[in-house]
Amino acid sequence: MGGQDDSASGKGSKGVYAAPPRATFWQKLGPGGAASLALALLSCLGLAGLPWLVRLWQVLRAARGEEAAPVDAILVLGRRLDHDALTPVFLARLAHAEDLWRQGFAPRLFIAGGTTGTAARSEAEAGRDWLLARGLPAEALLLEDRSQHTLENLFNVRIQMRKAAWRTLLLVSDPLHLARAGTTARGLDLDVSCSAARLAPPGPGTSAWWARAAGEAFLLHWYHTGMLYTRLLGSRQQLDRVT
Repeated sequence: MGGQDDSASGKGSKGVYAAPPRATFWQKLGPGGAASLALALLSCLGLAGLPWLVRLWQVLRAARGEEAAPVDAILVLGRRLDHDALTPVFLARLAHAEDLWRQGFAPRLFIAGGTTGTAARSEAEAGRDWLLARGLPAEALLLEDRSQHTLENLFNVRIQMRKAAWRTLLLVSDPLHLARAGTTARGLDLDVSCSAARLAPPGPGTSAWWARAAGEAFLLHWYHTGMLYTRLLGSRQQLDRVT
């Protein structure tokens, strides 16, 4: 699949499930999502939590991020808005992405995130407006404003990158999200490195931080379980969505 354009390979908006705006949890799951979730839960229980512990170690290791290098584009992942306002986590992600852009790591910056929850505007639009107010030029900012979760963020950005023949991506998110986001990006055959927005709450070592780490560990296990389930099932509809 490397280097193929999604439209040329039958991907994109046609034939690939996309959750609707303000999707519920069950709408976000898409084909095979409920089955893979059940398998992830059962495997954790059946193996006394060992898969979760392995993924927790991966989440904590990835939280350090990677050393930034020049790329074709920076991508800052969105976060659900709070009554149309940016949350502290999203603000920290945006501020870190702005800093990377000002340091010259990429000429352009993607802001990802559709209309979620009760918001009247998309996460991407809210993030763009914040960056414009900070003095970034409009021509440097690109929107991905249709997605409902991380997988769709990355899938839709990949379409835009391949159309423009851009290859390398610097992914920005809060530290505990990087393991899952980076793994998902590489599963989509993106040439990606990850940079941590270290000022994003919760603070390291707090109870909220450990709770977030625990949740991300299970979500990462769910991702791997879903990928294995999808490949074993051989469903083209599901494979087109995740690879």
